Amino acid sequence: MATKPLTGTKVFLMLVAFFGVVIGVNVTMMKLAIATLPGTDVDSPYAAGLAYDREISAAQDQAARKWKVNAHIERRADGNAVLQVEARDAAGQPVSGLKFGGRLERPTDKRADLAVELAEAGVGIYRGNAASVAPGQWDLVIEGDAKGERVFLSRNRVILN
Repeated sequence: MATKPLTGTKVFLMLVAFFGVVIGVNVTMMKLAIATLPGTDVDSPYAAGLAYDREISAAQDQAARKWKVNAHIERRADGNAVLQVEARDAAGQPVSGLKFGGRLERPTDKRADLAVELAEAGVGIYRGNAASVAPGQWDLVIEGDAKGERVFLSRNRVILN
C-alpha cells in the first residue's frame, strides 16, 4: 500500500482547519456569553453612590419605627404565587393606609424580575398575586410607601417550589 507524501500544502491546510475550528468555537462561546449576560446590578454606580447616605438614613428611620412586618409567599401548582404582608407598629397595632408593593427578583437574571401589586385586604394585611412564577430561588423585595415616601424596605431570599 502506497502512502501519499506529506506536502507543504497539506500541512498548511491542516493548520488552517485547526485554527479555524479553534476560532469558530471561541466566537460561538463569546456570542453565547454576551447574549446571556444579565447586565449590571445598577444602571449607574455613580448615582447609587450618591444615594447611599439617603439609604442609610432611611434604614435608621425604619429601625426607629420598630415595625413588625411579616411576609408569606406561596407558589401554587398552576405557577401563580400569592404574597401576603402583615404590618404592625411597635405597639402591635395593625398599620393601615400604606401602599405596599413587592417584587420577585431573580438573583442571577434581572430580566426575569416580576412585580407584585399588593392591595389592602384587611386592616394591616396586604395581598397580591404574581402570575407565571418559575420555581427556584428569588429575592423577595417589599416596599411600603406612606404619602409618597418610602417608609419600609425589606429584601429576603426565598425558595419557591
